[in-house]
Amino acid sequence: MITALRFILFTLAAMMTLVAGAQVRHVTTVNPMSPHQSPYGMEVYEYDYVDVQPQFPGGEHGLINFVNKTREYPYYAYKKRIQGRVLCSFIVGTDGKISHISVIRGAGDESLNREAMRVIGEMPRWSVGKVGGQPVPVRVVLPIAFRL
Repeated sequence: MITALRFILFTLAAMMTLVAGAQVRHVTTVNPMSPHQSPYGMEVYEYDYVDVQPQFPGGEHGLINFVNKTREYPYYAYKKRIQGRVLCSFIVGTDGKISHISVIRGAGDESLNREAMRVIGEMPRWSVGKVGGQPVPVRVVLPIAFRL
């Protein structure tokens, strides 16, 4: 009886989330006190919650090729056989430029984190994300792997 009631409540909650999800936008405010921000701050949309998602030139395949061609294994990490994945975040602006690059979860070695940020910083302009036909800044999360 209790499990049946839990199932019904769970199903109702899921259905309400689906109905409401079409109207809810996940927007965050970038910290205006960070040295990498404008002094006024800005609203940033999350990647999965925009009508048109920003895209790297050449799509996902182009992004993978760019990362593989641009990434250089740091000497110290290579000599010590350090491997890992750096989870980075950045904002694709309304003009397609990359900004606000940060490491969400590092690989355990600072040189790998710096290299991942360098690679993202060298990216060309992306196509912009849009909400209601208007360009908006969108936060993108990208993992960069370092494997020997």
